[in-house]
Amino acid sequence: MLRHVYYIIAIVHFYYGIYYAVRYLRLPAHLQRGEWFESIGRFKFLTFWNMILQSVYFTICLINDFFGNNDISIKEKPLIRKLKDYMYATVAFPLAMFVGVQFWALMAIDRELVFPKALDPFFPSWLNHVMHTNIVIFTVLEMVTTFRVYPKRSKGLTGLLVFLAVYLVWLHIIYANSGVWVYPVLEVLNWWQRVIFYIVSLCIACGLYLIGETLNKAIWGKVQKQLEAGKGRKKTK
Repeated sequence: MLRHVYYIIAIVHFYYGIYYAVRYLRLPAHLQRGEWFESIGRFKFLTFWNMILQSVYFTICLINDFFGNNDISIKEKPLIRKLKDYMYATVAFPLAMFVGVQFWALMAIDRELVFPKALDPFFPSWLNHVMHTNIVIFTVLEMVTTFRVYPKRSKGLTGLLVFLAVYLVWLHIIYANSGVWVYPVLEVLNWWQRVIFYIVSLCIACGLYLIGETLNKAIWGKVQKQLEAGKGRKKTK
């Protein structure tokens, strides 16, 4: 029951953040950066993609509670459970951590590179924390409270890199049509510096995937070993 409540809070939390951002966030004319650019709305930001992803993930978690299972066993898992485990390992954990870590790191270096001070009167601080802080909290809680089986590392990293590659393509589609970079930090970099920035960002994302895998092993590794040992004994018999 507590897990149900936790998932419902997460779902309402993130869906309301999405609704508010789409419905109410409006910038004055002097801060807008072109008609085509502004017409995309919040969908140009990785943070917003992540909000949608987390909302979908926690919705899947709740559906799994009712129609799947969270059993710690070696039995064949239902499809919804497999999807939940794969989605968490591949994108939900690393992307939430990536958005949170990179945003606050750039804010500490120079906030004008990622979240200019001019936006403060129009962008509520609570929504900023929903997008960049609370995603980390909910994701870490999910890691600690729910057992999952991580996919093979090659499959997990492939899923993460495909997702990020799609976003990078979208980033350049926006620039090609508007002449404006989504993030101010990209405007102060030349092309080769941007390439390095992308490579470093992808490496960080992959590193966060490995951190998630390591944390999951540290928290649930003993349980996993017991299951594998039990499975081995059954085969021997």
